[in-house]
Amino acid sequence: EGLWRWSSHFGEWGHEVGSVYLETDDAIVLIDPLVPEEAADEARFWRALDRDVERHGGPVHVLTTVFWHVRSTPRMVERYDACIHASSGARAAVLRRAGRVDQVYRGAAKLPGGITAYPTGSRSESAFWIPAQRTLVTGDVIQGAGAGGLALCPASWLTAQNSLGRLREQLQPLRALPIERVITSHGAPVLANGHVAIEALFGGA
Repeated sequence: EGLWRWSSHFGEWGHEVGSVYLETDDAIVLIDPLVPEEAADEARFWRALDRDVERHGGPVHVLTTVFWHVRSTPRMVERYDACIHASSGARAAVLRRAGRVDQVYRGAAKLPGGITAYPTGSRSESAFWIPAQRTLVTGDVIQGAGAGGLALCPASWLTAQNSLGRLREQLQPLRALPIERVITSHGAPVLANGHVAIEALFGGA
């Protein structure tokens, strides 16, 4: 309840990418929002989101797992005066793409909607833990692999200062979370036994 994932075709990538809507008592949080490209789908999307925002009556916040996923954030600001949050490592890049940043956080930070941001080993990327739904939301570094599994991003996506081994080291705190779901931006989400899928990234059972 209060948690939705939708997927939209992203022209630059040529495939579907995921976005997240979280509704709590005190806020609506959009993570990596992307408005559908097709006119009919776009109109349907705005009708639904306008209805939910009006019904809720609270503030709208936007989080991006990684600055590449700013996507339709400027449109959320224009329509709802949404508050944009960015990690300190992603602030400059989000500002360039979204036009503004309202709140900056560092490290494992508490965010609206009861969300906790976790560093990922990539300086500009965070994963978001939603404890009420036992759900982890990931951007680029953790992707859906199908059949209820997960995979780390291709090594080619990493900078020269990073490596898949370093990612695993930095992602270690996620292993302690009671994760049931992993909502991914790329690839199919994991909707059950998320802790098992996370553990498998480290060679566990």
